[in-house]
Amino acid sequence: MAPLSKAGAALTALREDLSGAVFTPEDPGYDEARTVFNAMIDRRPAVIAQCESAEDVVTAVRFARSLDLNVAVRGGGHSVAGMSLNDGGLVVDLRRMHEVTVHPAARAAHVGGGATMSHLDRACQPYALATTGGRASTTGVGGFVLGGGTGWLDRRFGLAVDNLLGVDLVTADGELLHATAEDHPELFWGLHGGGGNFGIATSLTLRLHELPHMSIAFVLYLPERGPEVVRAFREVIEAGPPEASGAALYVTGPPEEFVPPHLVGLLLAGALLTYAGPEEEMRELARPLLAIPHESEIVTAIPYADLQCMIDDPPGMRNYWSAEYLTGVPDEFVDVFCARAESMPVPTGTQHLIFPQGGAIASGPADYPVPYRDAPWAVHPFGIWEDAADDERCRQWVKDVRSDSEPWSTGAVYLNFIGNEGSERVVSGLGSESMQRLGALKRQYDPDNVFRFNHNIRPA
Repeated sequence: MAPLSKAGAALTALREDLSGAVFTPEDPGYDEARTVFNAMIDRRPAVIAQCESAEDVVTAVRFARSLDLNVAVRGGGHSVAGMSLNDGGLVVDLRRMHEVTVHPAARAAHVGGGATMSHLDRACQPYALATTGGRASTTGVGGFVLGGGTGWLDRRFGLAVDNLLGVDLVTADGELLHATAEDHPELFWGLHGGGGNFGIATSLTLRLHELPHMSIAFVLYLPERGPEVVRAFREVIEAGPPEASGAALYVTGPPEEFVPPHLVGLLLAGALLTYAGPEEEMRELARPLLAIPHESEIVTAIPYADLQCMIDDPPGMRNYWSAEYLTGVPDEFVDVFCARAESMPVPTGTQHLIFPQGGAIASGPADYPVPYRDAPWAVHPFGIWEDAADDERCRQWVKDVRSDSEPWSTGAVYLNFIGNEGSERVVSGLGSESMQRLGALKRQYDPDNVFRFNHNIRPA
């Protein structure tokens, strides 16, 4: 850390040079600026720089380097481990950089580094265009895409990273460069799964696809129907087209109009069938799910941007998640998965779900560091609760789901779905065969590991 006199002068210069706002612990608004969605995260950065342009990001990075400050990067702030913040360092906050420009003729969108899925989806909706996005509208586009990117459309359009056309990046040296398949191609390869390890993405260019119709069937059942529901959902997906996706899940009955009042707050089984096509086609696919006796159903066409908001993770809750990618979901696994629902923390916002892969995910580029591409299914224990007294039991339940799933695990994992689970899980998320190549890239672009508040790749 630099002497106080130098630090004071540098901070004064940062406030003068930055177009956006600068917060330190003494400033009004600091606590709001450091709050993220996961209420378990309580970190106190020395400086928060709310950037408004790529030039602001360059200024902020150079400020941090001059004072030897750790750097965290906040886009959507949706890292479950709180990697968007640090203690005593600099946070480069991109949230003001959320503009999305859609180019309909080129089927592409230029997306600011601080944009959320909602910014992207709402901008694309008027043109009946979309690209694979996260399953929550509050997810930040930058971290989501650079980490791989799985969502309701990935079986049809591929992983989000498969649709990445270019990235504007501020490096650890405070330089701005543009990475594409032609410019800095090796770096561009590393950005297909390597996350924020190589720099700060100030904007991304994404390929868009025509999506004139979207429809869903969301059906809730008594929990004892769970094994029958999961098996039916499995058969619907495995026999269906890549337009079909969704999840089989267990939830606490929410206090919503479509849930019978006597089931609110109780454990329910469910099936969410999403379909990138018209309602009448989706209804035919959903017939086996609707034939099972159920308590509630929503079967309808829906704008994709609205679907993206359906299961948003509410802010201010406590969160702990993980995942395992599976070789399949045979009946034996279904029984184990459903039995674990009996100990799911209820009533909470926790979700116990499996979802399909396949389709365009499996047929996408094999070279990228996304080793979970070949897994046909994934299990995703998604712990959400309110009371700190529940921390231990909720975290243990998530770990138990992982343990249950190990006999069917491929060993690969999508890093955006997990918190800080150690360096071995980072290798599982990037692929052991890719790590040497990624480490060489890290050494080239960030030899001092400035960008370490992430699923970290160490310079090799």
